[in-house]
Amino acid sequence: MFALKSLQQRLALYLLLPVALFLVVTGGLGFFYIRKSLLKEWQEIAILRLERAAHQMDMRLYLLIQGMGALAQTGSDPQGAVIREWILKQIQRQEGVTQARLTWKAPASKEIAGRPGMSVRKVARVSPPQYFYPPGQKTVGLRSDLLDEAGHSLGQVEVVIKFSYLMQDVLTSGWLQSHMACVVEADRGNFLAHSDPSMKGRHCLGDTQSPLELAMLEAMKEKPFGTLMGKGHPPEEVVGYYRLHAAPWAIMLHAQGSQILAPIVHFRYYYLLSAILCLVVILVLIRLGVTSMVFSIRKISLKAQKVAQGHYGDPLPVASQDEIGQLTRSFNEMVEGLKQRDFISNTFGRYVDPKIAQDLLSRPEAALLGGEKRDVVILFADIRDFTPLAEKLSPEATIHLVNRFFSRMIEILQQHRGIIVDFLGDAILAFFDPLDGPLAPTARQALECALKMQQTIKEVNVPEGGWELPPLHMGIGLHAGEVVVGNIGSESRAKYGIIGAAVNLAHRIQAQARGGEVVVSDSVYRQVQHEVVVKREFQPRLKGIQEPITLYGVENLADMP
Repeated sequence: MFALKSLQQRLALYLLLPVALFLVVTGGLGFFYIRKSLLKEWQEIAILRLERAAHQMDMRLYLLIQGMGALAQTGSDPQGAVIREWILKQIQRQEGVTQARLTWKAPASKEIAGRPGMSVRKVARVSPPQYFYPPGQKTVGLRSDLLDEAGHSLGQVEVVIKFSYLMQDVLTSGWLQSHMACVVEADRGNFLAHSDPSMKGRHCLGDTQSPLELAMLEAMKEKPFGTLMGKGHPPEEVVGYYRLHAAPWAIMLHAQGSQILAPIVHFRYYYLLSAILCLVVILVLIRLGVTSMVFSIRKISLKAQKVAQGHYGDPLPVASQDEIGQLTRSFNEMVEGLKQRDFISNTFGRYVDPKIAQDLLSRPEAALLGGEKRDVVILFADIRDFTPLAEKLSPEATIHLVNRFFSRMIEILQQHRGIIVDFLGDAILAFFDPLDGPLAPTARQALECALKMQQTIKEVNVPEGGWELPPLHMGIGLHAGEVVVGNIGSESRAKYGIIGAAVNLAHRIQAQARGGEVVVSDSVYRQVQHEVVVKREFQPRLKGIQEPITLYGVENLADMP
């Protein structure tokens, strides 16, 4: 039985064979898939371009039809003859129009006083236009009858327009890989115009008994637009069509299948040569790289042992672009991910008590985007009149004051198991999560924290280190409500926090607090009402809330000094 005795043989078998099989299967499936995609893409784009060209032709024809229809709007107006004459001149001046004339069949009912030759004819409406084709096939005519109220023809209006004007967008547009665009009568298949000189002798669609053209003629009678493919793989010819609304015509687009699929046909040979070259290169690299491969694997193994002991060190150098190089890069990325995870854990612990951080990280939702709804106590603290205060201080003094304020407040929040969500300028947003426990102890802890913060700010106002700084006054709002707790952001950048209407309400409650005061909502007050000392009770109207709510200015807790 054949045995693989060397690493080189194993690599040759385990790498070359799967790679060769992969290249063959991928190349074959890719060729058929891309061939189908190219044909489908041509069909979709062809329909869109045909629709645009048909719309432009419709607009030009509708402009003439509207002008002809305007003749009926003169009605029995005594000045109708003058207006009709003016309308005919305007039609005649339109681009591409070679002739516009009005012929009366019956004598006028009476002449207009003071205008010999001008007479009144009671035109009620204009019949739908009929299309006729003068000899030479270079122009097309529109003919409508001017009818009275009884439906009798009073005369005819004829407008002749050049096909070259109607077709200029069709004959000059870039039509993908198409080799011909033409316009035919949708019902009979007569050719009206085309972009291929070789079609000059052709008169009717299907006159050569082409199965594809005959099928196209039948399809145009059933559907307003579509595409058909000829026989063969790839198809010898692909045809798309789109019928106009203003005229009984259809625009057709012809393309050869070899033109549409030319990119993938050429690529097939390049892919085969590239696959052979790839296998040869892999074989050479296997032969030359076994020694360096073993050495690289040994380095990665030693490095992994150090990482397991918590010593990350510098990343390993990437000396090649092969699988070992990729393995080295992946290992470096893994180590960098471990370092980032530790950094996130450490950063999370800077503003949150380490025990709380550990508790949060142990919960499944803490490591994933999103979160869950639960009741928490929200604390919003803001320095009063800080903006005018900062304008009077130098940038250094402002930063020193804010950093000193935040460092003390963060310390107190950590001591009371508060989770800081964000620093909003000179404001702090934090919340107290009971996790799976009752809300009342958490509400008391949050209130105790807020009162402690108000006491500590007096220490912040004591001059320190030669800095003469103005005193700070802070307002704090507390509210308990349901929010979404979890990681907010994206996979690349997220933070653990809260969102919900209760957060907005806490901010508005904070705005009602005076400097040095803690104001709580009724939801917080109900949790601690037996042990709280209330200084004032009031019912303000808050922005975005229809009814006034009851707020309490808290002076102290019963057992606090």
